[in-house]
Amino acid sequence: MDAAIVTVGNELLAGDIENTNATWLSERLTARGVDVARILVVPDETSVVADTVREWRERFDAVLVTGGLGGTPDDVTMPAIAEGLDRELVVDPVAKADVQETLDRIFEENPDLDFELRAEWYASMPAGASPIPNPEGLAPGCVAENVYVLPGIPEEMRAVFDNVAGEFDGTVATRTLYSPEPEGALADHLGEITERFDVRVGSYPNREAEETRIKFTGDDEAALEEAVGWLRESAELSLTEADAEE
Repeated sequence: MDAAIVTVGNELLAGDIENTNATWLSERLTARGVDVARILVVPDETSVVADTVREWRERFDAVLVTGGLGGTPDDVTMPAIAEGLDRELVVDPVAKADVQETLDRIFEENPDLDFELRAEWYASMPAGASPIPNPEGLAPGCVAENVYVLPGIPEEMRAVFDNVAGEFDGTVATRTLYSPEPEGALADHLGEITERFDVRVGSYPNREAEETRIKFTGDDEAALEEAVGWLRESAELSLTEADAEE
């Protein structure tokens, strides 16, 4: 299974907010064996989001879009995805009931609030989409075809993703080793691995720790084991295994 991640927001492009959602999602998907093939940041522009969804839903098994949900003028993600899927934007009755319940609780607990929040602002989604509950906030997510829509606030995004995490499953496996050798000293060995075995290899130097992290990724556990074994036996290097999943 492969997946693409689209994060929506002018604030991300401007560097006002760090894109932690993309990192968190890619880590969780990779841990579930999903091959994260693309990560893209796009502005709060309906046409850009719609064009991306229209193209990527055909290219990847799943497209995860996060950000731009709600009732403010820059929250264009739901209308854009509806356009990209050639569907109408409608108010989902189940989502509306959940949102209204949350709104009622908010105003009951905060009687001094004097502005309006309408459930329709948050419960609108592409026609036929299945809403995904948001236990941490107002805007629910949804899934339409192979497009998963998640809120942008990190706590809400994580909670909504957890409701559908079981739908993501793949065969990608990883192994991580560490070496005190500098990255340049490993280049020939790692290059030979990619020629000998059907795996991907990345090297990531950490100058503070004076070590290089070597990450093997592949669809075949046996090939992964062979590649790691070959490096251990053929290269005169000091190598240690990661204690926990990277």
